[in-house]
Amino acid sequence: MADLRELYQEVILEHSKAPRNYRPPATVNHSAEGYNPLCGDHFTVFLNVVDDRIRDIGFQGTGCAISKASASMMTQCIKGKTRAEALQLFRQFRDMVTGQVEADGEHPEMGKLEAFSGVCEFPARVKCATLAWRALESALGDQQETAPDQ
Repeated sequence: MADLRELYQEVILEHSKAPRNYRPPATVNHSAEGYNPLCGDHFTVFLNVVDDRIRDIGFQGTGCAISKASASMMTQCIKGKTRAEALQLFRQFRDMVTGQVEADGEHPEMGKLEAFSGVCEFPARVKCATLAWRALESALGDQQETAPDQ
């Protein structure tokens, strides 16, 4: 288990240092901001949705290693999915980081997102891990506003 946690830490640090899709796409038709006033994390998620499918996704902003890595990995997992698939993945991710379900390797759609399974041990970090995801949820709902801090 210790080896797995070390691997997870490496994945999170890698995505924090070199985030993927850290840019707005060329065409953006949905966006939303996520802001956590308690720690200052602030991201904007940009989407290009065509025929109910996320054709491109990017993000920009500032935040801790957990929030930036989560946003980076989210963009990789969400690209190409339908709205419904993206929202379902968000619910699974949220349930995992809040400890409602265990990361057991039996959900292949989660993939490397299971790196965040240990976040549930640090309740204050759950908001960091879900910040970009809540912005995604708002953007997909055409809410074009700051995602609530939940």
